[in-house]
Amino acid sequence: MERIPITADGNRRLTEELKNLKTVERPAIIRAIAAAREHGDLSENAEYHAARERQSFIEGRIIELENLTKLAEVVDPLQFSTKEVRFGAKVTLADEESDEKVTYQLVGEFEADINDGRISTTSPLGRALIGRHVGDSVEFESPRGTRYYELVKIKYK
Repeated sequence: MERIPITADGNRRLTEELKNLKTVERPAIIRAIAAAREHGDLSENAEYHAARERQSFIEGRIIELENLTKLAEVVDPLQFSTKEVRFGAKVTLADEESDEKVTYQLVGEFEADINDGRISTTSPLGRALIGRHVGDSVEFESPRGTRYYELVKIKYK
């Protein structure tokens, strides 16, 4: 099976989520199902059906996280040259049109969260950044059309 690259921080977050689902969420939903059963006729019991749907989601997420953690390969970004963009790099980009600066960390696709400044190396911008150096112009296709950035800074934690 193919290994999935992940940062140490991403691996920690996945492990914490899995632990929470198994030790907190799963027991809570089992209690909720038992309580809903006590209300009688299950065919018209909305609490019971909602709890069963939640249980299905939790069990599915547990399976997904267990598979991810088995295949995860924690990659230490410090092993790479700081002269070019690689997995785990934190990059600062300047929009060539507006000169607005943004900072992203390149991570594995299962830990990407644009709202938290983490983009996947498989995203259009992530693919365009890999192998680039400070001062390079980066062109990529976004949902809003072709975008152009200048790579201002590369940092590895």
